[in-house]
Amino acid sequence: MDNELEEIKRRKLMELQKQQEIAAMQEEQRRQVEMEKAAILRQIMTPEARERLARIKMAHPEIAESVENQLIVLAQTGRLDRMIDDGTLKRILERAIPKKREIKIKRR
Repeated sequence: MDNELEEIKRRKLMELQKQQEIAAMQEEQRRQVEMEKAAILRQIMTPEARERLARIKMAHPEIAESVENQLIVLAQTGRLDRMIDDGTLKRILERAIPKKREIKIKRR
């Protein structure tokens, strides 16, 4: 009985260690991808544009992620002919951020 219990504990411990190793590997891969994205964005964006995108990322991470991915794809396919400056990024963001609805209340 004690041997069986020890064997179960040992197996559980091994499973936990494997899960931790997998999680660490995934975190390292995610960090590597983020570093590669940052390097590409540094090459195709001016410092002002990168700063604006960082501020947008704090408020709307999903929109910033989408814009980053679109810019990276454009750069990788060679469809960017110049660096993205702050004005260009503003126009891109205007199209990416959904318009707010205007709510009108009519009193009767």
